[in-house]
Amino acid sequence: MKIVIAPDSFKESLSAKAVAENIAIGIKKVLPQAETLQIPISDGGEGLLEALVPACNGTLVTVTVKDPLLRPIQAQYGILGDGTTAVVEMATASGLELLTETEKNPMSTSTYGTGQLIKDALDKGCTKIIVGIGGSATNDGGMGMIKALGGKFLDTKGNDIGEGGGALANLHTIDCSQLDTRIAQCEFIGACDVSNPLIGPQGASMVFAAQKGGSPEQLKQLDHNLTHYANIIQKDLNKDIATIPGGGAAGGMGAALLTYFNAQLERGIDLILETLQLETHIQDADWVITGEGTLDQQPLYGKTIAGIAALAKKHHVPVIAIAGKVEPNLHDLYHLGVTATFSIVNQPMTLQEAMAQTDKLIQACVENIFRTLIA
Repeated sequence: MKIVIAPDSFKESLSAKAVAENIAIGIKKVLPQAETLQIPISDGGEGLLEALVPACNGTLVTVTVKDPLLRPIQAQYGILGDGTTAVVEMATASGLELLTETEKNPMSTSTYGTGQLIKDALDKGCTKIIVGIGGSATNDGGMGMIKALGGKFLDTKGNDIGEGGGALANLHTIDCSQLDTRIAQCEFIGACDVSNPLIGPQGASMVFAAQKGGSPEQLKQLDHNLTHYANIIQKDLNKDIATIPGGGAAGGMGAALLTYFNAQLERGIDLILETLQLETHIQDADWVITGEGTLDQQPLYGKTIAGIAALAKKHHVPVIAIAGKVEPNLHDLYHLGVTATFSIVNQPMTLQEAMAQTDKLIQACVENIFRTLIA
């Protein structure tokens, strides 16, 4: 029996690689002779490095950069086996998980560190850069990233406006005259898992800034600031990026990639599934088991499980999905090709209790699933 194990991470609990390993342990308790193929997946946010670098014979590069509050940290990006393609996961430098609850504030957090990772990749001769935009702590429209690469964001007196989404209110001029010239010779791909535009009710601020620490009043201010930012981009750079799908990803990082890098935005899950050639592994499998932290009724655009289910359905391979939380009425997910969904939580417990034992809960859940299947 061949079982493809292709989960996403359980955010703030286990990486996709760790989830896959624990699923395999659960299976082997029941089917020790089964062929289990572990392929950790990412939707373009956290886990992008883990999904692509080992699979593409790449190496990890460690760099000292600035975190979302401009403190020095060690962050990594990957260079794939071809030696010229870099994979930058912005969450490693500008991610929400780098901050404590009291430090989260999209008015002041910056993407500067992500720009430093890109600069180092350029310094090492990379000519293609895949930027995973997800899991960010920021809402600065990519301003910090561009500053790290030589761009300037000035107020009416010609002074730097500072960092964070709050500072964009004072923006008067964008000066790209000293932007790193190597950018123009480099191909950029933005891997994202949302289609939200930069501004408006479904934009970066109104939909995502609350989870980054923004208050209701700040959400409105941040949306106003990004609207002002989009207007300045149109005035100074002659680009209209306000309503492009995906522009609102990662606090406006999608819009920045489009504006300054002429990047192509792709669904992260599609890019990863194609790069990993997952379909070739699935087509002769008996089962696929996947998972992520929460299975809910949010739009399925870019979701890892939806992408995997669609591939499996083409080859009539059943798909089991596990999660920490499984909401009811997942009819759209079943329609895409998921056979059944299971929560790993096996008794009343708090979120903190569940996260502390996610590995054991996954093993127990998967063991019970496969005991049922072989009965």
